[in-house]
Amino acid sequence: MHMTIDELQDLVTEFSQQRDWERFHTPKNLVMALTGEVGELAELFQWLTPEQSQELCDNEQGRVKVEHEIADVLMYLLRLATVLDIDLATAVKSKLQVNEQRYPVELARGRAEKYSELG
Repeated sequence: MHMTIDELQDLVTEFSQQRDWERFHTPKNLVMALTGEVGELAELFQWLTPEQSQELCDNEQGRVKVEHEIADVLMYLLRLATVLDIDLATAVKSKLQVNEQRYPVELARGRAEKYSELG
């Protein structure tokens, strides 16, 4: 099932409204919840070798755990963008334009250095 960002935001907002959670969804609370969920996602990969981290989703149990944590992260991020009235597509496009300037292809291709360390 393919959904747009707006459709996903509507689903998450409806879920929150049905439970009367909107009053708890302040930007600060949402950022704190988002941080916690990112921590839970990181915990799944903590202490794994690079090979083990690649293989984590090779079995059903590992895949479901990763999918659920990624979904939690995305839902809080979508909720935060909704509460702050941020158009995610516009924000991503804008940030990519900034990054195009910071990381020109001819300097950044195949390199992991920060923009300030490139050539």
